[in-house]
Amino acid sequence: MLDIVVSEFMDEAALDGLRSEFEVHYDPTLADRPRELELLVSAARALIVRNRTRVQGPLLAAARRLEVVGRLGVGLDNIDLDACRARGIEVLPATGANAVAVAEYVIAAALVLLRGVFAATDAMLEGQWPRERLVGREAARRRMGFVGFGSTARQVASRAAALGMRIAAYDPHLPATDPVWQGVERHETLEGLLAAADVLSLHVPLTAETRGLIDATALSAMRPGAVLINTSRGGILDEAALVEALRAGRLAGAALDVFATEPLDRDTALLFDAAPNLILTPHIAGVTVESNERVSAMTAANVRKALKRKRA
Repeated sequence: MLDIVVSEFMDEAALDGLRSEFEVHYDPTLADRPRELELLVSAARALIVRNRTRVQGPLLAAARRLEVVGRLGVGLDNIDLDACRARGIEVLPATGANAVAVAEYVIAAALVLLRGVFAATDAMLEGQWPRERLVGREAARRRMGFVGFGSTARQVASRAAALGMRIAAYDPHLPATDPVWQGVERHETLEGLLAAADVLSLHVPLTAETRGLIDATALSAMRPGAVLINTSRGGILDEAALVEALRAGRLAGAALDVFATEPLDRDTALLFDAAPNLILTPHIAGVTVESNERVSAMTAANVRKALKRKRA
């Protein structure tokens, strides 16, 4: 009898560990075939997903034996948590396992956007020597602002501080007395942070509260010449408003790893094509060779423990 269905990519060593104890069906393309996935999950006790599998509606209705959902990552907006809770289905994210990968991505993106020199290869090969237009900015002494100051944001902050950056954050869910604010400029309002940050990095989950949080009004409140990095969720940011801010020169650049629609549809691709100094990556900030191993191992351990406990 089938125990575990894995619908998106996972490290083979972690999979082998699960296969030694359970009947596992692994197909990293199942997220693209929801009807087939529904059929398989109808017989399974556990489902392991990343962010593309929608664990809600028809899939949950079909998953009559489901006891555990293992999340290869931390974002849970693709999972109907209320429905899982009502049915006693445990949802187990791999908390913290990809924080280093995200932190390094954010720092790299910030440095590339501020310096602005790393797209000169084509011009150089054409015989140009564009030094004057490639004079960029240093990260040192600039202020890096965080919308949300959870564990991943703090990993970024420690690296930014090592570069000589000043750290500022807005997080209404962290009390002012929390020790994480030591050495950090705490902003009471989002507007105050937006006006102060040279680099703005988003680190909040997608909820009813945060959907559309960084809209045209918020972008217009940002410091002129600032850059923005989003590795959280696409729905937090108004993509059209960002493109307009970049085209108008109010912002100096942006790096987006997450989008309202993934993969990009044609209209979104055309929209982004009109934006200068924009870096786009395919929801990969938290995925490296090392983080995939950590995330997969943690998820396998979480699911193994939960299934054994429920069987006991």
